[in-house]
Amino acid sequence: MKRLVVALSLLLLVLGAAPVQAATPLETVRAEVNKVLEVLRNKSLKEEMKREKLRVIYNEMFDQEELSKWCLGRNWNKLSEAQRKEFLPLFQQVLEKTYGDRILAYSDEKIVFDKEVPITSNRVEVQTRAITKSKEIPMHYRVFKDKGGAWRCYDIVVENVSLVMNYRSQFNEILAKNSPDELINILRKKVKDQKS
Repeated sequence: MKRLVVALSLLLLVLGAAPVQAATPLETVRAEVNKVLEVLRNKSLKEEMKREKLRVIYNEMFDQEELSKWCLGRNWNKLSEAQRKEFLPLFQQVLEKTYGDRILAYSDEKIVFDKEVPITSNRVEVQTRAITKSKEIPMHYRVFKDKGGAWRCYDIVVENVSLVMNYRSQFNEILAKNSPDELINILRKKVKDQKS
């Protein structure tokens, strides 16, 4: 009996010391997208509660600072630390409003998770499709491995249009003629207009 207890204790010690297998990029994206779908399909939730739950999922799924760096490109270095701190929440609010309305218009499309395509050693594109009654819409999630080893999203490409490249183009145009302060003023105004 004593040997059995010792053997079981050693087994538990070895199993407890074994590293936990991290989720693959595809598994991570599938889990987060399924959380979104669960919120959208919940008929008992009012729109504001759905938005709040989607905000929590967004913060788990996306790395706002990394997304902002990609969207600003080389212009990220033109922003001071104080400007970056203000830019991050403003840009997040713009994204939430712009894409939140589209997401809330979801009408029970089916999502198919196709495959992972490596981009670099720590970046992967997870290719999915939204299947509607009339067509298939390719949606590719670009993820990177953060310092903690988790896969976080930094871009979404829908029908070959990259969220990052779309905003980078807009920000480059603004910053070619204006200062970073003016870009932040534009974002402030956009957020204020969205709320009114």
